[in-house]
Amino acid sequence: MKKVSFAEFGGPDVLQLIDAEEPHAGPGRIRVAVRAAGVNPVDWRLREGQVLGAHPLRLPAGVGLDAAGVVDEVGEGVAGVAIGDHVFGEGADTYAEFAVLSAWARMPEGLSFEEAAGYPSVVETALRVIGEVGVLPGQTLLVSGASGGVGSAVLQIARERGIAVIGTAGAGNQDYLRGLGATATTYGAGWVERVRRLGRVDAALDLAGSGVIHELVDLTGDPRKVVSIADLAAPELGVRFSGVAGSVPAALAEAADLIARGKLHIPVDASYPLAEAAAAHIDSRAGHTRGRRVIVV
Repeated sequence: MKKVSFAEFGGPDVLQLIDAEEPHAGPGRIRVAVRAAGVNPVDWRLREGQVLGAHPLRLPAGVGLDAAGVVDEVGEGVAGVAIGDHVFGEGADTYAEFAVLSAWARMPEGLSFEEAAGYPSVVETALRVIGEVGVLPGQTLLVSGASGGVGSAVLQIARERGIAVIGTAGAGNQDYLRGLGATATTYGAGWVERVRRLGRVDAALDLAGSGVIHELVDLTGDPRKVVSIADLAAPELGVRFSGVAGSVPAALAEAADLIARGKLHIPVDASYPLAEAAAAHIDSRAGHTRGRRVIVV
């Protein structure tokens, strides 16, 4: 099969499309013929050699955590899924023609493979950080870097839970944030005062790693009310860094339910073939995403 791999840590140029042995579904796992794979910042962070709380990588390594595809192997002990089912989920080395998933859910009706591949890790992350930051219904959550995949999920999940959201993003994404139910403002010079004018901030999330941890602590008044998924230096200011959690079946089930009820929609901002994984990483690292980026197999 074809698979994206890298033999050394470094820039996007270390990614290679190689011929590799097909993986197989062990106990408690399924294998899918991958139709699309989600592109997440963790993919290029791991490729660069950043330490994110995950298990250390052994080189050469594959790339990708999220996939949507057609089940073609079912491991021992797995129930409720059959060969031919369309699923989305989390696993390993998903930038490939075949991948093994450790958590999955059936794709909601009407969802394309490209759309489905964009949900697993971002929804798991969104649910996790909303819980970790301790924001409650009736309170206000500030989301820095709100227009990407995780931000898009956070805004919609928060709205569903009765949490008000202030989101920061570039000027071109203000209407996008408002469409997801957030009060929107731009980042850049004067952003803290613009947020203050919008009202009290009870908790805050840093999703972009743009060096705003100090300001978020100042706005909330408590480093324990701030969580970052993008700034490795956050703990230096007493702020929790929430890294890679791994496969969480309950998060996928909740994602499927929200999508099916029309409460969650994350658009695909751009798609790339396997051979252009390096371009996908370059664009992901540059930010300014509206929704998700995916690899199409």
